[in-house]
Amino acid sequence: MADAPIKFNDGAGYERQMGVWSRFAGEIFLDWVKPAPGLKWIDVGCGNGAFTELVINRCAPGSIDGVDPSEGQLTFARERPAGRVAKFQQGDAMALPFPDKQFDIATMALVIFFVPDPAKGVAEMVRVTKPGGTIAAYAWDMPGGGFPLEPIYSEMRAMGIAPAAPPSPDASRMDALTALWSNAGIGDLATNDIKVQRTFADFDDFWATALLGASMRATVAKMAANEVEVIKGRVRSKLLPDSSGRLTCHARANAIKGIVK
Repeated sequence: MADAPIKFNDGAGYERQMGVWSRFAGEIFLDWVKPAPGLKWIDVGCGNGAFTELVINRCAPGSIDGVDPSEGQLTFARERPAGRVAKFQQGDAMALPFPDKQFDIATMALVIFFVPDPAKGVAEMVRVTKPGGTIAAYAWDMPGGGFPLEPIYSEMRAMGIAPAAPPSPDASRMDALTALWSNAGIGDLATNDIKVQRTFADFDDFWATALLGASMRATVAKMAANEVEVIKGRVRSKLLPDSSGRLTCHARANAIKGIVK
């Protein structure tokens, strides 16, 4: 079974499946980046606005623009409280709809592996950022098993079932991020390893949350009923609940930041 692309078009579904994870990692990321207040931000691949709203609540931006290719995600973003502050528009990370040198800080939150040409995406962030501005990103360590759905993905792969995958998963490796930033001429590089965890009420809560993603639902829908039960059994055996039945799952992201010369 060939890999299918991961896609996020349902803002509400993303909020419950990945938005929570995104905010957990985003809190640590913003503590590390330590941006000054009053900056002009661009959130590239803003999705449903989860990270954009976090920036607004924590960093007092002077302004913030969010760009994403999915109109479904943007519709959800505009309906958030962040929609009263941020400007959201449809656009391509590899061809940002802004003139040169417009922003003080450009970020990609859990996005770099979705960009078909990551180098072009980083170059675009550099293009629209002022000299002395910050380019920063964090991404789940897909090759290193850091993706929140890895407990399911690993069991699928063991059964010869290829789970949905973004177009550029290797871009999330720390060495790949460092090379992308260096090759784009970004200086003063720093990296960080972000570890987060999320607790679910029980296994059924974990499984139902995973299936909120359209790509995961599509993968499971193509499986025979007995295969689904086998996968669930294998995953359940690896995720040990606490005394109350709750499951705590872990994820890991690689982060990088630097300054435009």
